[in-house]
Amino acid sequence: MNKLITPRSVKLVVTVSFIALLGGLTWSTLQWLVTIDWPREDYSYAYFIPFVIAYLVWDKRKSLGNIPLSTSWAGLDVFLPGIAFYWLGDLAGEFYTQYLSLWFMSIGFIWVMFGKRLTRALAFPLIFSLSMFPFPSFLSNQITLKMKLISSQLGFSMLKMLGLSAYREGNIIDLGFTQLQVVDACSGLRYLIPLILFGALVAYFYHSNTWKKAFLVISSIPLSILTNGLRIAATGILFKYWGSSAAEGFFHEFSGWFIFIATCVLLSVEMKILSMIPEKNLPMETSRRHDTPDMQPSDISRKPEHAVPSVHSIMPSFIILALLASSLVVSHTVNFHEKTPSAIKLETFPMNIGPWTGVKSSMRQDYLNTLDLSDYLIADYRNTNGKTIDLYIAYYESQSKGKSIHSPDTCLPGSGWVFTESGKVKIPLDDSNTRMLSVKRSIMIKNGEKQIAYYWFSQRGRNLTNPFELKVYNFWDALTRQRTDGALVRVITPVSEEEEIQQAEARLVGFVKLVNPVLEGYIPK
Repeated sequence: MNKLITPRSVKLVVTVSFIALLGGLTWSTLQWLVTIDWPREDYSYAYFIPFVIAYLVWDKRKSLGNIPLSTSWAGLDVFLPGIAFYWLGDLAGEFYTQYLSLWFMSIGFIWVMFGKRLTRALAFPLIFSLSMFPFPSFLSNQITLKMKLISSQLGFSMLKMLGLSAYREGNIIDLGFTQLQVVDACSGLRYLIPLILFGALVAYFYHSNTWKKAFLVISSIPLSILTNGLRIAATGILFKYWGSSAAEGFFHEFSGWFIFIATCVLLSVEMKILSMIPEKNLPMETSRRHDTPDMQPSDISRKPEHAVPSVHSIMPSFIILALLASSLVVSHTVNFHEKTPSAIKLETFPMNIGPWTGVKSSMRQDYLNTLDLSDYLIADYRNTNGKTIDLYIAYYESQSKGKSIHSPDTCLPGSGWVFTESGKVKIPLDDSNTRMLSVKRSIMIKNGEKQIAYYWFSQRGRNLTNPFELKVYNFWDALTRQRTDGALVRVITPVSEEEEIQQAEARLVGFVKLVNPVLEGYIPK
């Protein structure tokens, strides 16, 4: 009977059990990844990543076959954070945290079951696999915004260099006869990440000094941004002759692919040029397809293949299986469903607050689809002196997976507003200054116009100003209160030429004092 219980058979049974338990625990996460995140245009390249990883592992099959299998307790140090990330992501409603959980748990299991040497040999494919996971929404929005602004600035500069009359506001380029808006699809993000990955693959197979490999990877970033700016400039030129067809349809898709291929060609040329530079102290190594790890006497297992595995050697793998099984049971038996509190519809929000009279307006449907909020209010209030304040409230019944509040920091700069000052301040809510409200304060300028903006996140009785705080409290409140509801509140007032910043700010503070008690009746605590 013992001949049937060999180390390899035990590892096979444990591995199959691990895959089954991990799949059951993360099934909804994997479904979201494949059906929601990967189809997004910025991340459609991710469909190819599993095949690339499979090839990278197959490419090292001979060297991997020569590595003696072993068991390592050290892998638990990687696996345990994976379990913690799972519960953090599940309760806080953040898919990227669950993606990291899947990654950490997989690496921890490989380390435990097959040892440090094999895990180290798979280091590049394992690190490369992180590219399968799209960035969290708040980070993706920030990157996309920066890319749009950089790309529009480059496109604008190129158009000016070519002698065309153009004017830029944020991510909008005015050509006189038309306006080009650098939207998310033109931000360059969907080309930047694949090009960085392509550069990493080229560097991995490039037999050269480390600095040359690093240069290849890093240079893919400015190359991608530069070529995307060129694409925007070309669109502006062709728009004059071809009209809107130059910015959409076949030409838009073709120009994107052309830019990607052109950048890949530039990376190849760059590699040829780097190859001409003399290399010093280049380590001797054989082809990656046939490399064989240095064998040490201690690496050779002296245990016969038919020997029964010891309790000490199989204990860490059983700990992993036990943690996965218990997490799977708890996730399907304990009720972590959110409690959605009842909230008064914002359409009933009063339009008369003290000396202020408001007029409501609506938001475009494409914006509503992007924000994915539960309720909102946009109202322009005017006082008897003709001064105006814009009030915006975005309410979310749940900030669960795939949903999150969008910070004004990610949208206002895209419309051309430049932040000259930005920081956290406290404003009084009563005349005695005993009650204070923390807000994010920004002074913005656009075309000579100046505005002051306050915003804060009203989250279940807390007023926050940092998006990262939202994730922490979402996790804690989901765990202890089964709630992740909350709202963004933003107020903006223009600063006229005849008044000082202090006067406009006093007006904004006075309005917040009046509106805050009203808000408390509409945003659940």
